[in-house]
Amino acid sequence: MDAMRLIGVSRHALAESRAALDILAEAWQAQTLAQAIGGRLALNGPPELRGEARGLSEVGGRGSGVLDSAVLRTGESCLAGGVPPVTRPRAAQLSEVADAHGTLTGLGRLLGEVGIALVGVACATDEEALYWQCIEGIDAADESSDRVRGMLRRLTVREKGRSRSADRDPAA
Repeated sequence: MDAMRLIGVSRHALAESRAALDILAEAWQAQTLAQAIGGRLALNGPPELRGEARGLSEVGGRGSGVLDSAVLRTGESCLAGGVPPVTRPRAAQLSEVADAHGTLTGLGRLLGEVGIALVGVACATDEEALYWQCIEGIDAADESSDRVRGMLRRLTVREKGRSRSADRDPAA
């Protein structure tokens, strides 16, 4: 599935989430998606993005690790021997990143929405462990967002450079 479509599915799922554990699960999904998109761009993306893309993949991996254990530690169904709320990352369906700029813009929005949702959970909970898991998730989403913004800046510089070259050499 194309990255833009996965981002749309994730944004919708996050918007529909009401329970704290569902929001944590969607934050985990977003971080695994950031990891996958970063990995894909590191391998096949524009050359000027590859270093930052590797960084995004690493940050997304750390963020999903924090949230993965958080979701599993707090889920009542897990404590009662049930199925964990998150069993398969949506990012496993990623097949391509057709539009790097559009994908990064959408991913940035998703990560911002994740941060806001986690702030809401952190403010509403009386459980200290859940509060700190949300804070760690907010930090991870923020760090991933920083990487995404850096990559978008690099793309903008690249496009401006191409535009100037085309203006100077109309045959190019």
